Amino acid sequence: MIIKKYIGKTEEEAIELAKADLGAGATIMNTKEITPHGVFKFFRKLSFEVTAAVDEIQKSTVTQTKKEPEEDSVPDFSKLQQVLSENQFAPAPDSKAAQKEAERERLLKSRQVIENDDREDNSLDKESDKEIEKKLSTLQDLLEKQITLNREEEKEEKEQAIDKNQAYLDLIYKQLVQNEVEESYARQLLDEIEGTLGHNTTLDNILAGMYQKIVLKIGSPHLIDLKTRRTRYIFFIGPTGVGKTTTIAKIASMMKLAKKSKVALVTSDTYRIAAVEQLKIYANILGIPLYVVYTAEEMNKLKSELHGYDLVLVDTAGRSHNNKEQREDLCNILKTVPEKDKEIFLVLSATTKYHDLVSISNTYSNICQYSIIFTKLDETDKIGNIFNIHILTGAPLSYVTQGQNVPNDIEKIDAQKIAKQLLGGNS
Repeated sequence: MIIKKYIGKTEEEAIELAKADLGAGATIMNTKEITPHGVFKFFRKLSFEVTAAVDEIQKSTVTQTKKEPEEDSVPDFSKLQQVLSENQFAPAPDSKAAQKEAERERLLKSRQVIENDDREDNSLDKESDKEIEKKLSTLQDLLEKQITLNREEEKEEKEQAIDKNQAYLDLIYKQLVQNEVEESYARQLLDEIEGTLGHNTTLDNILAGMYQKIVLKIGSPHLIDLKTRRTRYIFFIGPTGVGKTTTIAKIASMMKLAKKSKVALVTSDTYRIAAVEQLKIYANILGIPLYVVYTAEEMNKLKSELHGYDLVLVDTAGRSHNNKEQREDLCNILKTVPEKDKEIFLVLSATTKYHDLVSISNTYSNICQYSIIFTKLDETDKIGNIFNIHILTGAPLSYVTQGQNVPNDIEKIDAQKIAKQLLGGNS
C-alpha cells in the first residue's frame, strides 16, 4: 500500500497531482485546507493538502518503502480499544514456564559443577581417559538439553505472538459483523491483513491497516459529471419508499445553488400523484421547470426542448423490481438517451434488509450500469450494507442522505467516515 501527500492551489489540482503520480486508481483518503498564519498570510494564498493511497498491486511501477499510516489519516478507535483494555492479553501465571526456568537453572549448575571438576582434576592430573570421556559426554548432553529448551521457548514466544494477533483480529471481525458487514467480506478483509502482520504487531497498527484497506475498497465517490458541455441526463431508479424524490430535490438544489448549473426536472412517476406534486413544489421554489412524461415516446419528443440545460434530472417510477412489465417500461425510458449523455443512479435505503438489497441490486444490474446513492443513514446505526452492496455489485458509491431537509442532509460518500464507523472509531 502506497500513501502520499500532495499540495495544490485548489483541491482539484492536488487531486490531479495525486492521480498523475499514483494513477487513476488512487483513492483520496483525506483532504485538508491549509491557511497561512501570521505575517505569511499576506504573502501566501490558500492551498490544499490531499492524502492519497493506492494498493501496491494496482501500481507495481512505484517502488517505495512501506510506511506507517499518517497520523492525521488514522482515526481514533477508542471504543474498540476500550474493549481491549477490559481484556488485556498479558500472560497468566504459567506453571510450565516456572518448571522450564527451574530446569534451566539445574542445567546451568550441572554444567558449572562439571567445568569446576575439570579445572581441579586438570591441575592434579589424576583423571583417567574414561572418566574424562564420561564427563565430556555428560556436558554434551547438558548442552543439547539447553539448546532444546531454548528452541522450545522461542517456539512458544512465536505462538504467543500469533495468538495475540489472532485475538486482535477476532475482535475486529466481531466489530465488523456487529456493524452488519457480511461475514464473508469481513473474513476476506482479515485474510488480506493477516498476511502483512509481524509476530508482535500492535493493535494500533492492525487497526490502521484495516482502516486503510476499507478506505481503498470503498474508493472515491462517483459524482455527477458537470464537465461536459452537452446536456447531461441523470436518471434516478430504485424501489418505492427509499426517498428517491426527496433525494432528487436535494441534488437539484445543490446543482442550482452551489454549482450554478441550469437544471430541469422530469418525472415519469405518474403512478404516484404525491410524488409529482412534491417535485412541483421544489421546482417552484428553485425556479426551475418540471416536465411530466407518460411514455418513452413523450420523453423522446421532450428532448428537443431540453437542449439548453446543463442537467436534466429524471425521476422514474419507483415500482416493484420483480415486475417484468414495469422493468421493461423503465428500460424503454432509459434507452431514450444515448449512453454518452446519461448517468444512472440506483437509490437504496440503508434501512433495507441485506437480503432484499441483494435482490434489488441484482435485478437492476440486469437492466443497466449504475452508481449507488444510499438514503436514510439517520435512521440506522448499522452501515455495513453500504460496504456489502458496493463489494457485491462493484458499482461506485456516490452520495448519502441523512434526513429530510432540502437542500441540506446530503453529501458525497466519505470512505474515511464509513471505515471509522465500521471499526467502531469516533466519527
